[in-house]
Amino acid sequence: MVIMCWMDTKTRKKWNYFDHRRRQHQCAQQTGTTSPDSANKTRQGNFSNMASSWCNKKIPPVISSFVCFLLVVSSKICPVFSSETGSRHATNQTFRPQEELQKLKIIREHLEKINKPAVKTIQSPDGDLIDCVSSHQQPAFDHPQLKGQKPLEPPESPKGHDPTGMVTENFQLWGLSGESCPEGTVPIRRTTEQDMLRASSIRRFGRKLRRHVRRDTNSNGHEHAVGYVTGDQYYGAKASINVWAPSVSNQYEFSLSQLWVISGSFGDDLNTIEAGWQVSPELYGDSYPRFFTYWTTDAYQATGCYNLLCSGFVQTNNRIAIGAAISPTSSYGGGQFDISLLVWKDPKHGNWWLEFGNGVLVGYWPSFLFTHLRDHASMVQFGGEIVNSRPSGFHTSTQMGSGHFAGEGFGKASYFRNLQVVDWDNNLLPLSNLRVLADHPNCYDIQGGINRVWGNYFYYGGPGRNVRCP
Repeated sequence: MVIMCWMDTKTRKKWNYFDHRRRQHQCAQQTGTTSPDSANKTRQGNFSNMASSWCNKKIPPVISSFVCFLLVVSSKICPVFSSETGSRHATNQTFRPQEELQKLKIIREHLEKINKPAVKTIQSPDGDLIDCVSSHQQPAFDHPQLKGQKPLEPPESPKGHDPTGMVTENFQLWGLSGESCPEGTVPIRRTTEQDMLRASSIRRFGRKLRRHVRRDTNSNGHEHAVGYVTGDQYYGAKASINVWAPSVSNQYEFSLSQLWVISGSFGDDLNTIEAGWQVSPELYGDSYPRFFTYWTTDAYQATGCYNLLCSGFVQTNNRIAIGAAISPTSSYGGGQFDISLLVWKDPKHGNWWLEFGNGVLVGYWPSFLFTHLRDHASMVQFGGEIVNSRPSGFHTSTQMGSGHFAGEGFGKASYFRNLQVVDWDNNLLPLSNLRVLADHPNCYDIQGGINRVWGNYFYYGGPGRNVRCP
């Protein structure tokens, strides 16, 4: 918390300005993994420049369309913060009681809607409160098409699926206390007033924001280093994702690593299902990497949300809290930790299920949420993304992955391994045409490879601002 005090010399009244900021935490515990690839080593400054550099590259038109689309849409997510304008705002700000009261009223009404009655509440070491909510009372069942229903039974797993991973369900900080939610309940991270007050838009809290794109030097930019497949019909995807705690420069930026299951024309009808880990000070108020999900059926406009912050994803697991902090994380030159995620379409009911680690089902996205994804996906993408708000006019120092370039390899650079897709007959298959792409390779890069242990894999990431990325 920053406190500034000054005195009016005429009235002798003392005035105070408070800047509330939560401490940022780093989690760097270690667990052992050995390198399997020794035999096979292999902020946006000007939006229009970024977009044109993407669109002019000799890459397939589908991925070019999607990445150009991401640059446009994802620029809507976070506002630019200027210390100069920020200080002017603090100095000239007029307190309007009626507006503040109305804002608090909206916040409390929304909290009442998404924070469901708890059977039990667990205090997490990182300060989170985890509410154990009856399965049939979770936010998903506020949806008109789900009212009065209960979670579905587990579906048939993809053929060829070997549920192995480095971790079990106890991979989150809140579970380290030894407490758990009872059967018949699901653990949900409680949303607080502070969470909503940090949001750029109260009414769109928990969603990616849509705005008119500002094509000038102050535009926000989302930068990527990704591997992808396209040109076929996909019914799921799987990957093991290395977990780190990258440094994020300010509240209006984030760093994430995830998989995307995508369908649509990359216009207003884009459908995505997303899962992975992210560091987002704005959404969570700290710098822990957190397990997250996202979905949209209209290109991030009016549908979808993170985690369980709206009606959509139906959770079935009582030991995993979506949005909760992950522990342990990897350390540079030390122990490595990764999480295995599988998303696939149930052949019987058509819902998209999410599995974590050693065959642990987390829940599902009902098929009726989507348009194009009711049938299948047309692209699968894996990789890292950051927000570059160009603080002080320079490229951000927000890290992607481990904060080190791909060339440093195992134990130093972050990785995705054992990349697979699910076909029309519910078979889990290795990728046959993985392509890798980094839109700002001097800031964050990517290197792909294949071997018998890791199958298709890649290293990716970087430090952001450096001598080659001013």
